[in-house]
Amino acid sequence: MQLRISRQALKFLSDLDAKQYKQVGSAILSLLGNPVPQDSLIPRGGRERERRIDVGEYRIIYATQIEVVEVILIGKRNGDEIYKLWERLRK
Repeated sequence: MQLRISRQALKFLSDLDAKQYKQVGSAILSLLGNPVPQDSLIPRGGRERERRIDVGEYRIIYATQIEVVEVILIGKRNGDEIYKLWERLRK
Protein backbone atom coordinates (compact mmCIF):
# COMPACT_ATOMS: atom_id res chain seq x y z
CA MET A 1 0.00 0.00 0.00
CA GLN A 2 1.29 3.46 -0.93
CA LEU A 3 0.55 6.77 0.84
CA ARG A 4 0.18 10.11 -0.93
CA ILE A 5 -0.38 13.35 0.93
CA SER A 6 -1.46 16.55 -0.83
CA ARG A 7 0.49 19.77 -0.46
CA GLN A 8 -2.39 21.34 1.51
CA ALA A 9 -2.52 18.39 3.92
CA LEU A 10 1.26 18.47 4.43
CA LYS A 11 1.14 22.19 5.18
CA PHE A 12 -1.64 21.73 7.74
CA LEU A 13 0.19 18.78 9.30
CA SER A 14 3.47 20.68 9.59
CA ASP A 15 1.74 23.54 11.45
CA LEU A 16 0.38 21.26 14.21
CA ASP A 17 1.84 21.03 17.70
CA ALA A 18 3.84 17.88 18.43
CA LYS A 19 1.00 16.14 20.28
CA GLN A 20 -1.57 16.76 17.54
CA TYR A 21 1.00 15.96 14.83
CA LYS A 22 1.63 12.57 16.40
CA GLN A 23 -2.10 11.90 16.82
CA VAL A 24 -3.05 12.85 13.24
CA GLY A 25 0.07 11.29 11.72
CA SER A 26 -0.61 8.02 13.51
CA ALA A 27 -4.19 7.98 12.18
CA ILE A 28 -2.94 8.61 8.64
CA LEU A 29 -0.40 5.78 8.87
CA SER A 30 -3.06 3.42 10.23
CA LEU A 31 -5.01 3.95 6.99
CA LEU A 32 -2.29 1.96 5.20
CA GLY A 33 -3.26 -1.13 7.19
CA ASN A 34 -7.00 -0.51 7.05
CA PRO A 35 -8.05 2.13 4.50
CA VAL A 36 -11.73 1.86 5.45
CA PRO A 37 -11.86 1.77 9.26
CA GLN A 38 -15.21 1.19 10.93
CA ASP A 39 -15.54 4.84 11.99
CA SER A 40 -14.87 6.25 8.49
CA LEU A 41 -17.71 7.82 6.52
CA ILE A 42 -18.28 9.04 2.99
CA PRO A 43 -18.28 12.85 3.21
CA ARG A 44 -21.33 14.85 2.15
CA GLY A 45 -21.48 14.73 -1.63
CA GLY A 46 -18.52 12.36 -1.76
CA ARG A 47 -17.94 9.39 -4.01
CA GLU A 48 -17.59 5.78 -2.87
CA ARG A 49 -13.78 5.88 -2.69
CA GLU A 50 -13.71 9.20 -0.80
CA ARG A 51 -13.79 8.87 2.98
CA ARG A 52 -13.35 10.94 6.09
CA ILE A 53 -12.24 10.13 9.60
CA ASP A 54 -12.24 12.25 12.74
CA VAL A 55 -9.15 12.36 14.92
CA GLY A 56 -9.60 14.40 18.07
CA GLU A 57 -10.54 17.89 16.92
CA TYR A 58 -9.39 17.25 13.34
CA ARG A 59 -10.98 15.76 10.23
CA ILE A 60 -9.04 13.92 7.53
CA ILE A 61 -10.53 13.63 4.04
CA TYR A 62 -8.88 11.00 1.88
CA ALA A 63 -9.45 8.80 -1.16
CA THR A 64 -8.65 5.14 -1.61
CA GLN A 65 -7.56 3.39 -4.77
CA ILE A 66 -6.38 -0.17 -5.34
CA GLU A 67 -2.93 0.23 -3.76
CA VAL A 68 -2.99 3.91 -2.79
CA VAL A 69 -4.36 5.99 0.08
CA GLU A 70 -4.34 9.68 -0.83
CA VAL A 71 -4.80 12.20 1.97
CA ILE A 72 -6.53 15.17 0.36
CA LEU A 73 -7.20 17.53 3.29
CA ILE A 74 -6.79 17.84 7.02
CA GLY A 75 -8.73 20.47 8.94
CA LYS A 76 -10.60 21.38 12.08
CA ARG A 77 -13.75 19.36 12.75
CA ASN A 78 -15.90 22.26 13.88
CA GLY A 79 -17.47 24.32 11.14
CA ASP A 80 -17.72 23.58 7.46
CA GLU A 81 -14.44 25.18 6.41
CA ILE A 82 -12.83 21.88 5.41
CA TYR A 83 -15.84 20.96 3.27
CA LYS A 84 -15.80 24.34 1.51
CA LEU A 85 -12.12 23.91 0.67
CA TRP A 86 -12.71 20.32 -0.44
CA GLU A 87 -15.51 21.43 -2.78
CA ARG A 88 -13.19 24.02 -4.36
CA LEU A 89 -10.48 21.41 -4.90
CA ARG A 90 -12.90 18.98 -6.54
CA LYS A 91 -13.93 21.45 -9.27
